[in-house]
Amino acid sequence: MTVKHLSLEYNKLNEQGTFTSGDTLCGRVIVVTSKETKVQKFLVKAKGKAKVAWTVQDGQAKVVHRNKKKYFYFEHIILQDNNKGDGSEIIRPGRNVYPFAFVIPNVAMPSYYVGKWGKVTYSLRAHLTQSIWLVHKTKTEFPFLTKSEFPFASKSEMIILGLKEQQYATSISFLGSGKVTMNVISEKMGLKQGEAMGVSVEVLNNSACTVTPKFYLCQKQTFVAQSKRTIHTNDILFGTGEAVSAETSQTITTVLSIPPQLPPTFFNSSMMKLEYRLKVTLDVPLARDPEIKLPLVILLGSPQPHQQKPEIHLV
Repeated sequence: MTVKHLSLEYNKLNEQGTFTSGDTLCGRVIVVTSKETKVQKFLVKAKGKAKVAWTVQDGQAKVVHRNKKKYFYFEHIILQDNNKGDGSEIIRPGRNVYPFAFVIPNVAMPSYYVGKWGKVTYSLRAHLTQSIWLVHKTKTEFPFLTKSEFPFASKSEMIILGLKEQQYATSISFLGSGKVTMNVISEKMGLKQGEAMGVSVEVLNNSACTVTPKFYLCQKQTFVAQSKRTIHTNDILFGTGEAVSAETSQTITTVLSIPPQLPPTFFNSSMMKLEYRLKVTLDVPLARDPEIKLPLVILLGSPQPHQQKPEIHLV
């Protein structure tokens, strides 16, 4: 094989390596050949797309629900054999660098996201075709962030102020040996990635049982295809409070820390959305655990630097 190496690189616009609508994505394709190589076509593509797919059992058959959406697609032809015979389709021996540039459309698009049954991806691909039997390919994805500061609702003042308001909820449960009241208070509804807040639970245990509060961060992924919907949920335990003995009351406070890499809440995709809840339960022996759920909106924080890892595949 005369093509020894094929790779893609792009220039970072900021420390995090992220892009958004309206940005210009500049980069280069690097080809290393062992000798003079003639190509039929050599091009680089930029693509933004979303797709979902899941399988359900319908009697004896399996039904696959699929949906996809293309946000943009561009091609830049580097070399092409047009039977001119002028050498324009020849790659010289050694290391060859071919620059390219794409302008990302200045329209609303969701951020890069990978969920259980769907994903939103933004990628660069290079195809070098020597013949119908000999095609070289390489691909790399780049991180895209939506321009919308609040990709889950309108930017009304009421919504923005509501994210900063304290939340409060009460649950009263009747056990076989008495009544248990649980009051939960969270500092606010909206947190940024990497941010922390205090969560308090007041337990009035007028029963003969010992109860233990547990704190969860609940994630809900929703996917839509062909008028069908499926949901994937995931509960992350982030704290267990002190046990509250029978016929006593106690207030327990813990700190909820949002992982910096946890995807933020979003609703700005027609095929998928991501939501969160704060859940507090009381672990009661031999009984159904009472629980309280409060809405939680995770906002985009300071993005972490992106490590570019090109994938190389020679066919």
